[in-house]
Amino acid sequence: MITSVLVANRGEIACRVFRTCRQWGIRTVAVHSDADANALHTREADAAVRLPGAAPADTYLRGDLIVKAAVAAGADAVHPGYGFLSENADFARAVRDAGLVWIGPPPEAIEAMASKTRAKELMGVAALTDAALVTEADLPVLVKAAAGGGGRGMRVVRRLADLDAELTAARAEATSAFGDGEVFVEPYLENGRHVEVQILADTHGTVWALGTRDCSLQRRHQKVIEESPAPGLTPGLTAELHDLAVRAARAVDYVGAGTVEFLVADGRAHFLEMNTRLQVEHPVTEAVFGIDLVALQLRIAEGHALEADPPRARGHAVEARLYAEDPASGWAPQTGRLHRLTVHDGIRLDTGYTDGDDIGVHYDPMLAKAVAHAPTRAEAVRRLAGALERAVIHGPVTNRDLLVRSLRHEEFTSGRMDTGFYDRHLADLTRSAPDPLAPLAAALADAATHAGRFGGWRNLPSQPQVKRYAVAGEEHEVRYHHTRDGLTAEGVHVVHAGPDRVVLETDGVQRRFDIARYGDRIHVNTTALTALPRFPDPTTQHAPGSLLAPMPGTVVRVAEGLTQGTTVQAGQPLLWLEAMKMEHRITAPATGTLAKLNAVPGQQVTVGSVLAVVQAT
Repeated sequence: MITSVLVANRGEIACRVFRTCRQWGIRTVAVHSDADANALHTREADAAVRLPGAAPADTYLRGDLIVKAAVAAGADAVHPGYGFLSENADFARAVRDAGLVWIGPPPEAIEAMASKTRAKELMGVAALTDAALVTEADLPVLVKAAAGGGGRGMRVVRRLADLDAELTAARAEATSAFGDGEVFVEPYLENGRHVEVQILADTHGTVWALGTRDCSLQRRHQKVIEESPAPGLTPGLTAELHDLAVRAARAVDYVGAGTVEFLVADGRAHFLEMNTRLQVEHPVTEAVFGIDLVALQLRIAEGHALEADPPRARGHAVEARLYAEDPASGWAPQTGRLHRLTVHDGIRLDTGYTDGDDIGVHYDPMLAKAVAHAPTRAEAVRRLAGALERAVIHGPVTNRDLLVRSLRHEEFTSGRMDTGFYDRHLADLTRSAPDPLAPLAAALADAATHAGRFGGWRNLPSQPQVKRYAVAGEEHEVRYHHTRDGLTAEGVHVVHAGPDRVVLETDGVQRRFDIARYGDRIHVNTTALTALPRFPDPTTQHAPGSLLAPMPGTVVRVAEGLTQGTTVQAGQPLLWLEAMKMEHRITAPATGTLAKLNAVPGQQVTVGSVLAVVQAT
């Protein structure tokens, strides 16, 4: 019987596994990098072991250190979570060789399926295209990492001239994320649906196919919104997907939880891969089937048998991944202090953060997963959208507004979405629409905070007070007056103005604004603002054509032959930053001359750092 589990992972999935372990009376052990010394998963575990360093290659990808940590902490089992070493057969073997229980599939099954190239061969899928043989007629193609998942090491190539550069970028990203730089090329099917089947298998020959999930809404090939069951599938196609998934599991004598992924196009299922681990989106399956997949993983690892048939599915579940990122700026990840994260309305929230935690640069920017379950799909979607809209999220920019708009988009609500959803709709979904009264509410709250030092009102009511705020990249100026009757503003009746709450009335309708301040950053309900100085500081201005780091990170590459004085073309890649396990390309904003190049490979940069300057011609 398992008594102590080490989770060879971090963040949300570690906290999620710990939760089930506590319910089962199982002791928990965390491993943590230096960057995660005070992370939530480190604090929640019964014991924690340090992995010196911060980069994944030095910490969470060091299987030898993790096995030593498990032995030192007295754990008798290891759960890999997802990502990192979760699909590494050598790590699974090392765990077993140390006399520990591996809560996952046999190393041989991982080996057979972990490489997407070998998995396709095992399933009888046609041979993949050799990168050296790709022609214009083959385009578009998908460059894909052979190991791992999560969209890392994946690139769509639509121009043959881009193939070599994308292969290089994919290899670098895959090596950083999984410690394996193998990539391959396959045909890219436009606008299909990403559908998968959750499987669960025991050591007694029983294999469950636990329904379908649709994961078509993706950014950078990483899932954003997932649901179960996948809408709109015919009974025949659903049965085919289940049969193929069970066939894949039996082909490798699979044990434990896994996922078989497909691209559904033109009513046909195309096998993509098998993920030999728990998926990020497993909570929607848990909600629909009323099960705890982690608990079942533990039971299977202890040798228990599954029932002959899986439980019956009930209702519909939808999950949205909340990321610290700016979808309007190329999905740039965001860092900083998460001051507050609260989601109400009976929504399941799986997270690796709590109020006051810092979001760093080293790992994936996912903050949490919000899951809604209801009798019907329409009810589940509506419940999740409403809960996210009312959620309190104070800190860096997130994709919350994108999630709400996506869930309410007609193409999604009607179940007609596909993997090209964000390619078609991102501009509309990220169009700035801040609350026009939010800057005024912020200004009035600030005035109420400081009213005592000015006596509460002024003798010159004709002279308005002026404040400036940045909202969604745009500057807003608001004016208000101090009078004997309190604070007033043109066109709006100020019902109440306090430091933390403002009530305004327009056209006979009163609206309440809750205010929270964190330095110059102000949150007014769901709108985030930055207070601006009355007179801009001229020292913060940059030369025209300056390329600023959009995030803190590491310069991993500079374009070959790029030096000061080089002529560059608009859109030409100049350098690459790595932040939160993803590569981000910095391109020339215009055709011209490279006047400055401040970046060198290996350099750590902060947000706003001048990387290069291009003088337009």
